Amino acid sequence: MNPLSPSSVAGSAAPSEGYANRVTHAARQFEAVLLNSLLGSLEHSFSALPGKKPDSIADNYHSMGMQALASMLAARGGVGIANMIVRNLLHTKGQAPDRPAVGPAKDSSPSADKHG
Repeated sequence: MNPLSPSSVAGSAAPSEGYANRVTHAARQFEAVLLNSLLGSLEHSFSALPGKKPDSIADNYHSMGMQALASMLAARGGVGIANMIVRNLLHTKGQAPDRPAVGPAKDSSPSADKHG
């Protein structure tokens, strides 16, 4: 176990920010898993045609598409599950409840429109 040094105690804001970032990331991943499960079930139910043989290769591509869609939805705010998780975990950790809600992930792609 490492003893606390004065420099590690003085910089206590950085660990709480790191905790908030980890909580936000984990909450978004959790919401993506839930959305993937929901969307995958819906896609499977509505894409099957009567009398058509199941195609395992097509099923794999559909599954990858649903994973990508669910991840992107969760990164853009999803249905609000990640917001609730982050708010509750940060509240129980004792961090300020006025922390901004989880918003869309920042798009760092060069093609993103930047309006001023």
